[in-house]
Parts: sequence; C-alpha cells; structure tokens
Amino acid sequence: MQVDNAIMPAAGQAQDFFLGGHVDGPMVMVNLLKFKDKAEYPDGSDPDISGRDAYLRYGAGVQACLAAVGGKALYSGPVTGIIIGVVEELWDMVALAQYPSAAAMMAMIALPQYKAIEVHRLAGLAGQLNIRTSPGR
Repeated sequence: MQVDNAIMPAAGQAQDFFLGGHVDGPMVMVNLLKFKDKAEYPDGSDPDISGRDAYLRYGAGVQACLAAVGGKALYSGPVTGIIIGVVEELWDMVALAQYPSAAAMMAMIALPQYKAIEVHRLAGLAGQLNIRTSPGR
C-alpha cells in the first residue's frame, strides 16, 4: 500500500470526489494530519509558531464554517500509537468532521470565511489524508 500525504487534491481528484457519482448523503471525513515543525505563512508572519498551532487556528475557525452548511466536528486528538500495521511515520492528529452531503462540503470550502482561515491550514500542514466514510452503510 502506498501512502502519499498531500495538502491539496491531485488533478481530477476533487472533481471525482465531489461529482464522481458516489452515493450522496451524510458522510464523515476522517482527516489524518501531519504538521510542519514550524508554520510557513506566505507573508512570513508568525515564524516562531508550530505547524500544529497554525492548524489549530484553522480548526477553531472551521467550526463556524461547518455549522453554516449543517456539518459539525465530531472529534480531534493526537495520534499516540499504533497497534496493528506498520507505517513509516505516524500522523500527528486525527480529526473527524460530519457533513450532510458532499455538496455541503463543497459549499463550505467556497465560503468567504473558509477562504479567510485556509491560510492557517496551508501554513501548518505538511500533509494529510482525507478519507470519506458513509455512516450506517
């Protein structure tokens, strides 16, 4: 199994995710997050904060964005170990977010307030995996 952390979807990946004919309806996104040691803001601001702290700024702001589209944060916490399987390097955090549909998630990332906080996500993340799950299926 190959695992590639990324910050943004590869070409065509977002279109397939949102428009690829998958079963629509409620979904929970599993976010496996890897942080930069130090945040990297495009304007050079806050050079001494950690990538984790930059991402936590994003996490605080995304709560209202999720609520605006009928979603909610379900859980977030640090990865502290692994019992089955082997990975080269553990992710730093797991976060679960629930959306009423893929369309709701797409609407959220188009919100002006989301675009305003995304700078913290990009400054803090070294990479991530976003995994869609369908509750109750």
